[in-house]
Amino acid sequence: MLTSNIWLPTRSAAAHLGRSPEYLKRLRDSHGGFLEAGVHYNLAPSSNAPITWNVELIQKELHRRGMEAKK
Repeated sequence: MLTSNIWLPTRSAAAHLGRSPEYLKRLRDSHGGFLEAGVHYNLAPSSNAPITWNVELIQKELHRRGMEAKK
């Protein structure tokens, strides 16, 4: 099981979550989404370095929002 200390690059995180890399990127707070920089994802100092994602926290947040939407 993943812990909140494991961060995966975009493609691996998207595959693990069953989502597309583009969808994950749209969920960033900088793009109007609810995933927070430094909490759910981290940028690297290089513009061509991959974004890394906290898969466990994202999975929990997607589940929480999904359950709210069903109410």
